[in-house]
Amino acid sequence: PRPRCAPLSRPLASTTADDKTISDFFQSLLNAKARSTANMVTDRAEKMPIPDSHYVLGNPLDVVPPGHEVAMFGMGCFWGAERKFWELGKEKGVFSTSVGYAGGKTTNPNYREVCSGATGHNEVVRVVYDPKKLGYGKLLDVFWAAHNPTTLNQQGNDVGTQYRSGVYYYGEEQKKAAEASKARFEEVLKSKGYDGIVTEIVEAPEYYFAEDYHQQYLAKNPGGYCGLGGLGCYEPEPTAQL
Repeated sequence: PRPRCAPLSRPLASTTADDKTISDFFQSLLNAKARSTANMVTDRAEKMPIPDSHYVLGNPLDVVPPGHEVAMFGMGCFWGAERKFWELGKEKGVFSTSVGYAGGKTTNPNYREVCSGATGHNEVVRVVYDPKKLGYGKLLDVFWAAHNPTTLNQQGNDVGTQYRSGVYYYGEEQKKAAEASKARFEEVLKSKGYDGIVTEIVEAPEYYFAEDYHQQYLAKNPGGYCGLGGLGCYEPEPTAQL
């Protein structure tokens, strides 16, 4: 494996003709799949049933207690992404985590529709946390360290718009913190020969809970799939509240 944040022998942006052929092939498959399902995707009135409590932390998933705040991130397959945040622990200020869909064009989508690419939703993690115990900067540290923000619509073997990198902010304070951390990390990555960061930083769209079986999936299925992996380059913000 490549040493921690070692310079690339070939910048990722310098793709070969074969790389482009393969990329174009998979993109054509995704486009064809999206076109074939576009006419079948519609809004629905009924919301996804929400489990009574978090499988690991025990707290309700759809409650934001007084004094708590919400954060939302997209960073590839949401099974492994959610685990990164619940592992911070209740004692460190995490009230709940959940997975869902955001940033698309339909209401109350389901997993099949999102995976088709036709709805435009991203697989996201929502974190409800106590800012008196856990700063937003620490959540950003987890986000940047746990995935590759230089690949567009892809994390490892997971390819599609539902796997795009995104920070979905609630308020100007979160926006400024996200943009500052992105700029700092991007400077490090470019000095090592990596591509620029493609993470979208936009105001938090409507969040739709995913199906019950997706919630805390890797706690229910410890040997389950997780394709999440960072670059080994990210250094936490020194002032981030632990």
